[in-house]
Amino acid sequence: MRKKVTKAIFPVAGMGTRFLPATKSVPKEIMTLVDRPLVQYAIDEARAAGIKEFIFVTSRGKGALEDYFDLAPQLEQELRKKGKTELLEILKSTNMDSGAIAYVRQHKALGLGHAVWCARRLIGNEPFAVMLPDDVIAAEKPCLQQMVEAYAETGGNMVAAMEVAPERASSYGVLDISEDDGELVKVKGMVEKPPAGEAPSNLAVIGRYILSPSVLQHLNKMKSGSGGEIQLTDAIAQDIENENNVHGYRFRGQRFDCGSKSGFLQATVSFGLAREELRDDLRTYLKSIMLDGDT
Repeated sequence: MRKKVTKAIFPVAGMGTRFLPATKSVPKEIMTLVDRPLVQYAIDEARAAGIKEFIFVTSRGKGALEDYFDLAPQLEQELRKKGKTELLEILKSTNMDSGAIAYVRQHKALGLGHAVWCARRLIGNEPFAVMLPDDVIAAEKPCLQQMVEAYAETGGNMVAAMEVAPERASSYGVLDISEDDGELVKVKGMVEKPPAGEAPSNLAVIGRYILSPSVLQHLNKMKSGSGGEIQLTDAIAQDIENENNVHGYRFRGQRFDCGSKSGFLQATVSFGLAREELRDDLRTYLKSIMLDGDT
């Protein structure tokens, strides 16, 4: 019987330099999208997919991220005293059970593959998910849940994939496809940030993965790839050569790159418009500034 995916790695060691000066004191992962930090969206998605163990790969200066998941007894007491039961319920969703969350340090920024490798002892010999909180995905059924359901049929390794404009392919890991069945594609190769015009397709990998423990063995080799970093895509590509068991999954939903300022702003508008209590005021404001821009 195929093992269920119950562990997820969240690589959150980056310094978030694109958001300076805010990230001088605030970890990028707890910057707020509407009223929830980025990392909360990733946690909620993981929980919906059946993840029980949450492994954060962190670095110096991420104390506020770790504190975010702790209980806040004084705050809860104040909310209870004031009868703010709805806020208490919202607060509960941010708490993590004792033992459900672990933190591993990545002392040097050697790439995504290295960050995942840092958590190897907590993964053991089990399949696991990797989630990048920068990639926020709005979907009726959460993206990782879609992937877990597809993985139950395929096993092996699976990466979330989406079509990108050919001129943007050099910014992503790109899939070389052997079979295309629509939702699922069979992958015969992966190229990290291919030179312009040399991408094998325009199907790009985004920040959701379901991986077999053999990928960690490939990462043990500490082989540098694109940009001189240890690339996760290279380790997955090695598994293609050995096992031929990698699939790309075209998820249903809209992805926002919240690692960029423009992507973060787009996500803020989109998620704001999706909220019933905010929609009318926000839509009215957006219309007014659009009209002002036309005059």
